[in-house]
Amino acid sequence: MKNILNNIQTPKDLRELAKIELPQLAQELRQFIIDIVATKEGHLGASLGVVELTIALHYVFDTPDDLLVWDVGHQAYGHKILTGRRDVFHTNRQLDGISGFPKRSESTYDTFGVGHSSTSISAALGMAIASKLNHEKKHHIAVIGDASIASGMAFEGLNHAGVTNANLLVVLNDNAIGIDPSVGALKQYLTNVKKGTQKQDNIFEALNFNYSGPIDGHNLDALIRELERLKSVDGPKLLHVITTKGKGLKQAEENQVKYHAPGKFNSKTGDLIPKAHNSNEPPKFQDVFGHTLVELAQSNQKIIGITPAMPTGSSLKFMMEAFPERAFDVGIAEQHAVTLAAGMATQGFTVFCNVYSTFLQRAYDQIIHDVALQDLPVIFCLDRAGLVGEDGATHHGVFDLAYLRCIPNLIVFAPRNEIALRNIMYTAQQGLKHPIAIRYPRGRGNTVDWKQPFETITIGKGVELKKGTDIAVLSIGSIAHNVTKAINEIEDNSKIAHYDMQFAKPLDETLLHNIFNTYTTLFTVEEGTKIGGFGSAILEFAAKHNYSNPIKTLGINDAFVHHGNIKELYNICGLSIEKLSASFSKEL
Repeated sequence: MKNILNNIQTPKDLRELAKIELPQLAQELRQFIIDIVATKEGHLGASLGVVELTIALHYVFDTPDDLLVWDVGHQAYGHKILTGRRDVFHTNRQLDGISGFPKRSESTYDTFGVGHSSTSISAALGMAIASKLNHEKKHHIAVIGDASIASGMAFEGLNHAGVTNANLLVVLNDNAIGIDPSVGALKQYLTNVKKGTQKQDNIFEALNFNYSGPIDGHNLDALIRELERLKSVDGPKLLHVITTKGKGLKQAEENQVKYHAPGKFNSKTGDLIPKAHNSNEPPKFQDVFGHTLVELAQSNQKIIGITPAMPTGSSLKFMMEAFPERAFDVGIAEQHAVTLAAGMATQGFTVFCNVYSTFLQRAYDQIIHDVALQDLPVIFCLDRAGLVGEDGATHHGVFDLAYLRCIPNLIVFAPRNEIALRNIMYTAQQGLKHPIAIRYPRGRGNTVDWKQPFETITIGKGVELKKGTDIAVLSIGSIAHNVTKAINEIEDNSKIAHYDMQFAKPLDETLLHNIFNTYTTLFTVEEGTKIGGFGSAILEFAAKHNYSNPIKTLGINDAFVHHGNIKELYNICGLSIEKLSASFSKEL
């Protein structure tokens, strides 16, 4: 039997196949994804679930002239392979390789960059309206998951689309799971639709969409037949497609959370390849957060935990298991999560709102107006702050220090290690008069013996880690570990002092005056953007107090950092141990 996938360079080749050949192509495409992800790692389950849908969409529609928008890139691996990137797919998410998400600069078939969820309907509607204004006859398709369509932005897009005559097709990929299982009333509604027990009016028809389905998303004949029919239907349409995340790999179907991004596994059996386990290995920062929150909640009945759709990724799952009545997964709804936390805080609750740094950007107005303006003591825990690695520019949490530092009333703290994370959580739940943002990195820390007795941290106080005579290095957050190692690499480092400033706001002004009066040259080091970040705060302090000491800021330059492993990205950004050591040595 000839290999069909090897002969497909573009969707035009796909459209020349007979329908009878498509099931074999689906099997080959699914196996190709499994084989590559098994060795190179990446996201798995989402793309396996839409193999047939991907083939059907490119078979029926004239891509790239017809515009196809995927919601989040987790499900777009098949799309990438069928659109000219099969032979480079093994470079997926690697430095200088292709992106793990659709990316406009990478391919004309990638019509919109989709690293965050719930953007596809708005983007595709914008394209559809533009086509009408340009008097172009095109189809515009948005593929969105049931977890993503519950987000506020998706509803906003549906609401607008329903009063237009735009040629828009929304394909609802309904598999009852995002990364964790989908939550909320809309999920129950879709479940009832699938069961045929939904007696109320169809919610999508009520929004003026021509609704069809639900249909089996793994039945190529049914998909092609329905998509062909919908090409002749004017106005906004919604096709409800039922799929199984992880389809075609038994373990991925049975353990959908684990196999969302499983790491390396055996492509033949599907079994995960166990990582070498070291009992003395430091914990992940997210687990320190999760376990500490449960520990604090046991003695503080007012503690609440909130996450927007990331209970596993943030480790809030530990509190959801221990105190289910006080822990909430609100779905992909960052704005709601922040204002929900604010509402609870008005009633005297101590709310830990756990959001990935990159996703908190979506709730910026709510942080300002609903929390900080009212000075409500919400505790924001920003997971995945700094560089996150292979997910690239859409997921790096490098802007939080800059975008939070300018907000009145907001305390901004970055723990150097796991002990400091525990202690600031302990301090915050004792009762602060202001909101606080605590930002910490993805992955493991460096402290094995992290579960120490709690100590209260004084707000706005820095810590001297090493004395010196001429040069002072001021760091904030876990990048201090690289700084310490970089200083130790220098043979005679007696001239170099190191301070962990801890707070980007409020600054430890007493300590800063002492540093400026003691040392000739200052370095600031942060795993965040240099513009507006911690280094900018030190420069502002120096200008305000007329200090003329040379200050060299090290951090992320004014450019988006793309994908690669953390060591590679640290090196590119000048934050690796070697690059830091070289920077410090130049001033000796």
